[in-house]
Amino acid sequence: MFTKLKAHFKSKVSLTENELELIDKYFEVRDFKKKDFLLESGKACDFIGYIEKGTIRHFHIKDGEENTCDISFSGHWITDFQSFTNCCNSVMNLQVLEETTVFIIYKENLYKLYKECNKYETFGRLMAEQVAQRATEIAMSLSSDKPEERFQKLIKTQPELFQRISQKYIANLLGIKPESLSRIRKRILSNSKP
Repeated sequence: MFTKLKAHFKSKVSLTENELELIDKYFEVRDFKKKDFLLESGKACDFIGYIEKGTIRHFHIKDGEENTCDISFSGHWITDFQSFTNCCNSVMNLQVLEETTVFIIYKENLYKLYKECNKYETFGRLMAEQVAQRATEIAMSLSSDKPEERFQKLIKTQPELFQRISQKYIANLLGIKPESLSRIRKRILSNSKP
């Protein structure tokens, strides 16, 4: 059941078979339908999840408008670290965009897992570093790249986004209006033709 998750852990830290079996003990499988929420703003985030399959949109609401911060796919970790770490209510929403399966570990079980095998704590630190790096990349791109540059980076790093995600969410992720996204796409596509 947790084959993909176990392979992911093994790719980052050296684990024995007995240590890998702890995943079966502490993680659980959750299936979600399109438009389901894993987390809604105003509620505390008490879990970390690994997307086995599917897509999840991270967004918050400001002045009545949804602002997409990120979109995560199979093989990505998801949580609201601020809420999870500080035991406060989340301002983030995590919404499923297609049928999705997530391997979830709740905070209490995560600490038990760390206590039982400190290699998982090492993995947790590595994962937190990757999440922090991703957040920095997003912030830097939004503050210093032009929309067209952000679009080109997105095509290069996450080409599957354009096949699976609504244009309005992609535009929102890029910090632009859908009409602007259409113009940028048209311009880039016409420039790439011989």
